[in-house]
Amino acid sequence: MTEVADKTWSVYLVRAQNGALYCGISDDPQRRFAKHQSGKGARFFFSSPAQALVYTEACADKGDALRRERAIKKLSKAAKESLVQGREAFIAVPDTALST
Repeated sequence: MTEVADKTWSVYLVRAQNGALYCGISDDPQRRFAKHQSGKGARFFFSSPAQALVYTEACADKGDALRRERAIKKLSKAAKESLVQGREAFIAVPDTALST
C-alpha cells in the first residue's frame, strides 16, 4: 500500500457565533468547515455554532500542520485575530533555537 504524497494539509481557524476562534487541521478545510456547521465536526461548536472559515494556511505535510496548529493554539486571541486580518502573528522561538 502506498500513501498519497500529494495530499495538502492545512491549518484553519473557524469563527463561532460567540466570536471565539477554533483552530484545527484538515486535508480539505472547506469540507471540514461544512462538518463543523452541521454540528458533526467538534464539540467546541455545540454551545456556539460555526459561522465562518476565517483563515487557512497550507502546510508541507500533516506533521507540519499539527506543529503549526499547536503553535497557533498557544497564541493570544489578539494574535489569532492578527492572523485572520492577514498580519503576521508573533510566535516566540525558544532561546535554544537562537544560539549558534
